[in-house]
Amino acid sequence: MSSAGWARRSTSPVPKLSSEVTWASIARRLDAYERLIRLDKPIGTLLLLWPTLWALWLASRGTPRLDHFLIFFVGTLLMRSAGCAINDYADRNFDPHVERTRRRPLAAGEIRPREALAVAAVLAAGAFALVLFLNPLAIALSFLGLAIAATYPYSKRYIALPQAYLGIAFGFGIPMAYAAVQERLPAECGLLLAANVFYAFAYDTEYAMVDRDDDARIGIRTSALTLGRWEITAVMASYAAMLGLLAATGARAGLAWPFYAGLAAAAAMMVYHWILIRGRSREGCFKAFMHNNWVGAAVFAGIVFGLPLRWPA
Repeated sequence: MSSAGWARRSTSPVPKLSSEVTWASIARRLDAYERLIRLDKPIGTLLLLWPTLWALWLASRGTPRLDHFLIFFVGTLLMRSAGCAINDYADRNFDPHVERTRRRPLAAGEIRPREALAVAAVLAAGAFALVLFLNPLAIALSFLGLAIAATYPYSKRYIALPQAYLGIAFGFGIPMAYAAVQERLPAECGLLLAANVFYAFAYDTEYAMVDRDDDARIGIRTSALTLGRWEITAVMASYAAMLGLLAATGARAGLAWPFYAGLAAAAAMMVYHWILIRGRSREGCFKAFMHNNWVGAAVFAGIVFGLPLRWPA
């Protein structure tokens, strides 16, 4: 071969190992996993966390242990993420037909169903590892909590008002917290859990109103469809029941005026939600749903500042 021919061959482009392509594919896969467990949408974690913190502060009378706080904080994040993965697995044949959910990674084919199950199992195992640092009652309750979380996504096939079931699933941190702190489940715990059921029913009905047309077409059951034109009345009645149960909880715990100021602030926000949802627009209903984070925060602030001034037992 001539030297000129060798020169021509040596200066031709040399194929590179596709490291850039590999890293890009890894980044896309991680992004899909992040969206699967909704790390990009923290509202669900917050709606799950606030009731848990209500219970943790009330059960400990305002002085929760640091390890309990960390266990419930991290555990809430892990279980909400696991729940999202299970939910998307259960809805994998429905989500592609709903405008709001058709871009979810499982519905869009970015990840496989068995990957979603594996992610859910790993996250649930991590949450259970944290529970093992608690007492036997809390550990026993965790199995029930896992069963409720795992079956909720399927409740939409069989239960006319699955939002009520969600209220139990999203409020299960309440009995867990009382079990961890007091090693019992007092009446106060029951009142708080009932309040959360109404809270979740209200905000998840607002959420269901966003998908009303899509859910009706594909046969999913929701409170927005079951209640029909009464859904707004049901939302506001649920908010009222939530406030009444929280007021009863506060009276039982001897909470002082800051707690009731927090409830008043929450009530004002609920009136704002009525303004948002009365037109039944997708945008207004979704905005009301998202705003419920501040309702939970207002109640928590009332508990935090109401406990130090509580009435003598």
